Amino acid sequence: MEREVVRLRCQRIGCNATFTEDDNPEGSCQYHDSPIFHDGMKEWSCCKKRSHDFTLFLEIPGCKTGKHTTEKPVLAKATASPKNPIPPPTAATTTNLSSKESCPRCKQGFFCSDHGSQAKQAPLARSNVGTQGSSAPPKMVVDINQPQTCRNQGCGKTFKEKDNHETACSYHPGPAVFHDRLRGWKCCDVHVKEFDEFMSIPPCTKGWHNADPAS
Repeated sequence: MEREVVRLRCQRIGCNATFTEDDNPEGSCQYHDSPIFHDGMKEWSCCKKRSHDFTLFLEIPGCKTGKHTTEKPVLAKATASPKNPIPPPTAATTTNLSSKESCPRCKQGFFCSDHGSQAKQAPLARSNVGTQGSSAPPKMVVDINQPQTCRNQGCGKTFKEKDNHETACSYHPGPAVFHDRLRGWKCCDVHVKEFDEFMSIPPCTKGWHNADPAS
């Protein structure tokens, strides 16, 4: 009797591929170590590659190789300080400024009623206007039998357009939220503390697979 082939899901960060125990050679897995989040920037601790956009951050190719594994990685607690930490105030002449530097909302660029509007809001607003004003490029015409990778957040599965339908994909419409050491999704209002827990939050929405992240 032919043995049933069991496909497993790799738990390394940045991989998420499927494999079998008989087909798992050294170097088949491409992955990252733990991520670092600071002031809206997402950075991989292993290769120092970074991005402000969470979707683009997850698409950065893994910098390490090895075998696939079903064991979840043990992430080191975030103890690294930023490369250019804010020095402690040396004079008491700018009390209000010091309170801005220590205020978590001000440091994240959000409006704070105690300290007024922040200068960080201006570039964010310009960035949003530019994104909304630009027209999306037309979709590429692909063969219905061509394997594609879904770019919806929380999916990442390989699919063929002939098998695509309105409930084929399970994903998060987002956006991803990182605030006060919590990671979560605004769409389903689920927030956790650890990054591996965040990556394991079940998708909350059904829809079509989408290989075009710009659409």
